[in-house]
Order: sequence, then structure tokens, then C-alpha cells
Amino acid sequence: MRGPVVVLGDTLLDRDVEGVVNRLCPDSPVPVLDETAAIDRPGGAGLAAVFAAAQGAEVVLVTALADDAGGARLSALLAAAGVQVYPLALSGATPEKIRLRARGRVLLRHDRGGASGEPGQPSDEVLRVLGAASAVLVSDYGRGVARQPALRDALAATRAPVVWDPHPRGPAAVPGVHLATPNESEVRELVPALPGASRLAAASRGAQGLRRRWRAGAVAVTLGGDGALLCHAGSTPLVVPTPGSAEGDTCGAGDRFAAAASLALAQGALVSEAVQAAVAEASAYVAGGGVAAALPPPAPARSAGVVGPGGDRVGVAAVATLLGEVRAAGGTVVATGGCFDLLHAGHVATLQAARQLGDCLIVCLNSDASVAGLKGPDRPVMSEGDRSRLLAALSCVDAVLIFDEPTPDAALSWVRPDIWVKGGDYATGGGDAAATLPEAEVLRRWGGNTVVVPYLDGRSTTDMIVRSIGERTR
Repeated sequence: MRGPVVVLGDTLLDRDVEGVVNRLCPDSPVPVLDETAAIDRPGGAGLAAVFAAAQGAEVVLVTALADDAGGARLSALLAAAGVQVYPLALSGATPEKIRLRARGRVLLRHDRGGASGEPGQPSDEVLRVLGAASAVLVSDYGRGVARQPALRDALAATRAPVVWDPHPRGPAAVPGVHLATPNESEVRELVPALPGASRLAAASRGAQGLRRRWRAGAVAVTLGGDGALLCHAGSTPLVVPTPGSAEGDTCGAGDRFAAAASLALAQGALVSEAVQAAVAEASAYVAGGGVAAALPPPAPARSAGVVGPGGDRVGVAAVATLLGEVRAAGGTVVATGGCFDLLHAGHVATLQAARQLGDCLIVCLNSDASVAGLKGPDRPVMSEGDRSRLLAALSCVDAVLIFDEPTPDAALSWVRPDIWVKGGDYATGGGDAAATLPEAEVLRRWGGNTVVVPYLDGRSTTDMIVRSIGERTR
């Protein structure tokens, strides 16, 4: 593949709540689910991107993330799965799909997040990565990303094969896509079947109608456990049956199908070969236990609340509130990050300089687990609770966000700061200082900038610890 596989579309936060039912509710005849476990995962376009990344591909996800706890959780989950997130701003709340399950069966699905928010404008870097893609999968869940005019123009201009997984509430595919992958019910909603038509006849008529309407190269209608029906320019469709029985949880099967087809096209397969590979992948996915078996359990979510007494400026909820206020006023969001173990004058100088560059300063703080992974089991000296409280007490710091990963990439993809600030010897090495910052590439994804500020010489947490140990052992 000459470039990354780009997945573009709406990402949801999926949650499976597992439990047991042993009684009915006393005030109405409905079962009571006693929760035993809950698992979060990316849904929609995010799930398709995770599936593609799990196959070893370089995957870029162009999606909209809201300034709320759900958006923060999605960013962390996607980063953990190896997906490079190129975020757009999203007004409103993160859409969530919650399945209540008992003994492997879904009792109820609860959707929340309200009406679709308006996605923001893509950066130049987003448009560049679409032009450099080896294949593009548009995973439309009817929430607006696939309608964005600049993205549609870029999709129409790309030379990469485009797979369009449509939604009845979404827009028409851009003209000239290589392959559209609706399921049976979507086809019936988009192209009503003739009265009395057989299943295959209805699918074939719908596929041909969509192919002509969208000027698509081919349309593959997925038929659940019976495989798929592929319509090219000719009059005779190709039926691709499943290789065996595929019964089980079908949640995410369509995303698995579309991701597999996109990967095959990126590797140079013919459309018919890509559809055969996708049927085999989706069938094995369902037979193997579906999404619960296909993805490893994610790490537990960090609390979105505040941390400790006076911690009203610490945590996802605090940062989300601040982001909403500053962006509503058209302000500039500045962020910096680090371990900040044993806060000293050098840290304070950097934070004060950073705050002067915008309208708020958010500190992305490595958690205890993250610090230990970076610096060894003897660090940090101070717990994340104490470190976050000290930072939040500084007048130059507006909010603190604690992250568990080795790098702040996931936190940055959610916060989307206009400016990322680093202090230290970056500024004295010559050349392009911003290019030496590992976060610079991440900031470019949404058009942000990286800068360095002067650092007070002779201040070092490690040196302070070494001197302290030395004095105690004299």
C-alpha cells in the first residue's frame, strides 16, 4: 500500500452492559438487569477503523469529536487501538449506543447524545491525508461528517479507491466511488422493491438503482448469513455466499465487511475479489463471537469527575466545560504537558509563559502509571492527585487533564489545542524547533501549532531527587 487506509465518518461510543435478570420490576412488568460488567468501545466509523488497524494496516480516522467525556473516552480508545485520529470539532454531545445484555442476548438498546451536531471544517492536513490514501472507507452513520462539503470535494478528487458504507439518513455517495456496501434493509429504504419481488430480485434491482443514481462502479448488498450480492455494470449480479454457517452477535458485521473490502482494494484486489474477502471476514467475525471476541477488553475509563478537595479544575468534566466556554467566545486554547513531579520554578516559568499565549491553559498530566512506565518504578515521587492539585492551584493554569498513555496524543486529539507549548532545551538546538517536538505532527492534524518557551537553566526534577537522596545518605 502506498499510503494509509483512511476511514471517514461518524464515530459513536458503544457500551455493552452485561448483567443477570432474576426478577421483575415491582412497579411495572419489566425485567430488572443487575449489572455485572460494562465495556466501552468505538462504534460506527471508529469501529471500522479499529478493525482495519487490527489487520496491521496504517489507519487514519477522520471523524468529529465532541468536547465531553464521551469524546475523551473515544480518543483514548482509538489511540490504544493504533488508530491515528484526525479530529474535526463537533458541536453537541458524543452519540452513545448502549446495549443492555443478559446471557448473550440484547434486552434493550438505549441511544443518547441527541440530534446530530455540526462537524467543523477539516484542516489542510486532513485534506492532504485523503489525497495520499491507498483506500478510503466512508463509514456514514447519518450524523453529518459525510455531508461536510470540503470533505466531499476531497473524496471526489482522490485517486484512491473509495468504499461507501451508506446510511438511510446520510447523503448520497459522491459520484464515482468504487464500491458501495449497503445492507438489505438500507437498500429497501433507498430503492423500494417491486411488489412480489423475490429477495434476490429486490436486492439486485436496488443495487443497480443505487449504482446508477450514485454513478458508482459497483454496489454490494450484504445479505446477513447468506453472503452478499454484487452488481457491476453488467446485467448479471454476482452472488457471494458465506463459506459456512455464521450465527451469533451481528453487531459490527457491516463495519467488518466494509473494512475488509477497503483493505483488499488498497492492496490492489479487484472489486469481486474484495467482496469475496469481505464476506469471508464478516462471516468468520460473527461465527467467532462478534465484537466481544474480536476486540480485547479496553482499559477501564478514568473518572470524568474532579480530583479531591478543591479539584474543580481537574478532570475531563472540568476541561470540557472550559473548552466549551473558551471556544464559544472565539478564544485560543493553549496546552502543555508533562509529569510535573516535584513542581519547581522551571515548571512555573514554563506554565506562566504558556498562559500568555492564549485565553486558557490546559495541562496534560501523566498519570502515576504513565510516569512509572516512562521513568521507572521509583517514580513518581508525588501522586497524580497531589501533582494535579498543585498545578490547578496555580493562577496560570485553568484546568488539568490526567492521561494514562505514554504520550499525550490521545488527550491532544480530544482537546485539539490551538497551541502546544514545550519548555526546555528544544529552543537551543538550532534548526526548526517545532519540528523536533514529537507532538508537532499530531497538532498539524487539526491545524494547531507547536512552540517552545525559554526554560530556567539548572532546574531538573531528576537532579532534585538525586541531590535529596545524596544529602540524606551523608
